[in-house]
Amino acid sequence: MSKLTDVPKRILIGRALRSDRLGETLLPKRIALPVFASDPLSSVAYAPGEVLLVLSIAGVSAYHFSPWIAVAVVVLMFTVVASYRQNVHAYPSGGGDYEVANTNLGPRAGLTVASALLVDYVLTVAVSIASGIENLGSAIPFVVEHKVLCAVVVIVLLTLMNLRGVKESGKLFAIPTYVFVAGVFIMIAWGAFRGLVLNDTMRAPTSDPAPTSDYHIKAEHQGLAGFALVFLLLRAFSSGCAALTGVEAISNGVPAFRKPKSKNAASTLAAMGLLAVTMFCGIIALAMTTKVRMAENPATDLIRGGVPIGSGYVQNPVISQVAEAVFGKGSFLFIVLAAATALVLFLAANTAYNGFPLLGSILAQDRYLPRQLHTRGDRLAFSNGIVLLAGAATLLVVIYGADSTRLIQLYIVGVFVSFTLSQTGMVRHWNRHLRTETDPAKRSHMIRSRAINTFGAFFTGLVLVVVLVTKFTHGAWVALLGMMIFYATMSAIRKHYDRVAEEIAAPEGPSDDSVRPSRVHSVVLISKIHRPTLRALAYAKLMRSDTLEALSVNVDPAETKALREEWERRGITVPLKVLDSPYREITRPVIEYVKGLRRESPRDVVSVIIPEYVVGHWYEHLLHNQSALRLKGRLLFTPGVMVTSVPYQLESSEAAKQRARRRQDWNAPGAVRRGPAEERPKESSAPKG
Repeated sequence: MSKLTDVPKRILIGRALRSDRLGETLLPKRIALPVFASDPLSSVAYAPGEVLLVLSIAGVSAYHFSPWIAVAVVVLMFTVVASYRQNVHAYPSGGGDYEVANTNLGPRAGLTVASALLVDYVLTVAVSIASGIENLGSAIPFVVEHKVLCAVVVIVLLTLMNLRGVKESGKLFAIPTYVFVAGVFIMIAWGAFRGLVLNDTMRAPTSDPAPTSDYHIKAEHQGLAGFALVFLLLRAFSSGCAALTGVEAISNGVPAFRKPKSKNAASTLAAMGLLAVTMFCGIIALAMTTKVRMAENPATDLIRGGVPIGSGYVQNPVISQVAEAVFGKGSFLFIVLAAATALVLFLAANTAYNGFPLLGSILAQDRYLPRQLHTRGDRLAFSNGIVLLAGAATLLVVIYGADSTRLIQLYIVGVFVSFTLSQTGMVRHWNRHLRTETDPAKRSHMIRSRAINTFGAFFTGLVLVVVLVTKFTHGAWVALLGMMIFYATMSAIRKHYDRVAEEIAAPEGPSDDSVRPSRVHSVVLISKIHRPTLRALAYAKLMRSDTLEALSVNVDPAETKALREEWERRGITVPLKVLDSPYREITRPVIEYVKGLRRESPRDVVSVIIPEYVVGHWYEHLLHNQSALRLKGRLLFTPGVMVTSVPYQLESSEAAKQRARRRQDWNAPGAVRRGPAEERPKESSAPKG
């Protein structure tokens, strides 16, 4: 079976890589930017729309607050980027927020951050892909009609691409990410030129020049003022904070950068922040200029000619409406940007595909997650973590129907939990180092870094409170529930590993485990006399046990009688003991007999020897060895009992071995590559003797 699955595995994810080639998978900055920053860069495709959707509750008149909300998001982005630049220099090992919180605030804070990040990574995949499906669906109706299926297919494709390795997936993702960034900057520049220099009037599709056909928004709450208006603005701000998701991925992925790792990661972080805020502000400005109209429920709240637009209307994202106003519908640049936007939203999930497995590996090393997540796969990627992330994201997409508006309400909470605790931990980090540092230059640098992290902790903590207050009833409670589930699960896993480690720890002095048993009582299980039985008996005699007997269970009197007669005819010297089984059970009588031997002599060891067939086809396993498997499973829970399998290879297993050897010797076309012949050491010309 392993050979049968190996061929498609190699086709899908490529040839296995040796461990010593890990350095070849490290990323230069130009590849690391799209790999780790595709999430915050692509979030400008939906974050401006989320701001306008919330403001639309108060009607179009509330749109004039959007530039101020954009300014607040920019200040927050620069604060977070500046804070994380301190992180990557102080903690370059890749633990990121988890390592900072765990080291400086204690294991509970570290586990809280880890839970928040794991939830956020899963939501990053679900939200990015759902949003990309919606963008693509505006051009291809089939995608809208089957968006859950299409979203799951995209998750599977992204999973396969990431299983091929970080560097290969980074090369695949770099082109569309850079095309998207370039397209947005061209749109902003061309829109500014048309508006400021040419004085052109640019209109979004929802802002028709004719007054009778113009789109209006039916305000759910008109004339908001005082606390209600402040709450609305805070909710719009928290929605705009979606632009910050994924910023922490760079600090978690420092080990994937080429040397000097910290410097390259900090430079990539700064470039990401500058690009993201410029694109976010530019799209907001163009949306205001082109008079984009967005509504949470467009079928009823979007009015045209005094009549609701109806359920047949598809509300295009803000970036799509702005591109249509600036470039013109159907133009080459409009099509390129639309395609790049949909593609980069799919690829934005790659931020999580790189962050989740790496964090999972660190948590597994710290015994908070199963050990299987710590090891790298064939392509030197953390394959188990990638598959786990894909499964969790698929589940969310199916439950929420691939609806980005519903999914995004769960978003951001985990991000700001990790932001706040991480920056608080960095403040403690600098305080601890300042107590011992005497160099004035280094102290000055540490004090400046501490000030940045202090402001970051205060600002992100304030935003966390805003997000919890404004989004709790809109779905944020689901994210909090997910964090609590992850926290409880990881705590339970750690307790299990600690308990097992304590139980199996080797004591310093003598113990019962190091004392030799008084005697070894060997039991060979047999059903009839055949070659496997004779081999098992020969092996048991070789072991030189204190006592040796053969054991059979009487489920058919005629077969038992025939077994006794042949045993005596062959003159086998090993005594044969037959257990009665009136209910025709095999496993229970053997288990009871072995337990009885242990009760009679607790200091003795019972060695149970089981002859087994080795077959060559998977379907043959269904026809053999089922009794042996059940017995071994039960005997494993019996203290003082050792179980030994004596295999007997059937012809089909030998044939399977030959087939495996032939497959191993066969080289697929292209598998053997020609190259310069290695220089052989020249033989010495010195005379012999």
